[in-house]
Parts: sequence; structure tokens; C-alpha cells
Amino acid sequence: MPAQHFAKHFSEHQKVIEACIASLQPASDAAGAALLSCIGTGGKILAFGNGGSATQASHFVEELIGRFKETRRALPAISLVGDSGVVTCIANDFGYGALFERQVEALAHRGDVVVGITTSGRSENVLRGLKAAKEKGAITIALCGRQGLQGGTADHVVAVPSNEGAYIQEVHLMLLHVWCIAIDAAIAEGGGAL
Repeated sequence: MPAQHFAKHFSEHQKVIEACIASLQPASDAAGAALLSCIGTGGKILAFGNGGSATQASHFVEELIGRFKETRRALPAISLVGDSGVVTCIANDFGYGALFERQVEALAHRGDVVVGITTSGRSENVLRGLKAAKEKGAITIALCGRQGLQGGTADHVVAVPSNEGAYIQEVHLMLLHVWCIAIDAAIAEGGGAL
């Protein structure tokens, strides 16, 4: 593989990281505080997205239920992308746009946090899932790119300052890990309770 691919990707990624360090921490901290509050009051976290964002939603959930770095109590979280029967039923009977909306209507409650991940900021099913979460009284977090959410809203919008899908996804994973670090630290400080 030509060396310039490696150098270019890492160099461009570094520029995005520097822009994030300069601007993204307040939004990330606010979203992280919402997650901590949810866990501390006995709520659960629901996460979803499409494609690579779907795998990141599942990754976040497995780190909450399983563990991130250190073993601690399992935390209540559900990925809305993994049940093939549910996904194909909803897509077939209601249309793909209803995929997350329908699940959120069934599973979200006041005090829960719903995390929608969309690099473009315009995925219809993510926007509808976030809207349904608001209607259920849940707190909403959107991970997206520079354009923010287009045609939707969330309580916490964490918009990576890039239009490049790969860099947006890479930063989304870093944000999810930052939140896991904060959650694990809060649990450790609380002697296992949050």
C-alpha cells in the first residue's frame, strides 16, 4: 500500500481531532452528564444508527453491559440494531424509516437516554427515533457531523467538525469511549454505585 494513504488519512484525522479539542468538549461533557444522571437514577440507555453507526451503537452498549476497561456492575443498555426479527418485521411492515421510532415507542421511558448516531445528520430513521424518544420523555443525544441534525432535534447534539464520514465515525467512537471512562470513574468513586 502506498505510504501516502497512511500519512494522508492520519494527518487529516489529526486536524479533525485538533478541531474537536478546540470546540467539542462542552457538548460532550453535557451529553456525558446526561448519561451519568440516567444511570444514577436507574434509567437505561438505548442506542441506534445505520451501517457503521449501527456497529458503534452496539459497541457502546456492549461496553455498558459488559465492561469497558475494568469489571464493574452491568449497566442497563439496549442496542436497537441487533435483533434481526425485530429489524426485518418493522422494516417490512412499517418501512425502514420507522425502524428506531417503533422500538423507542416500546422501550423508552422518562429518565432514559436515547443515543442516535448519524454521520450525515439526516438519516430518517434516526431522526424519527430521536423524535419518538422526546415524546416518551427520554433525554436525547445525537452524534453527527458538522452539519448537525437536519430536520430533527435532540437535547444534546455533539457535532464533529468534519464533513468526512470516516473522520466523523472515528471521533464518534472516541466520544463513546470518553463517556465510558467517565461512567466507570463515577462508579468507582461511588464504591460501585452511581
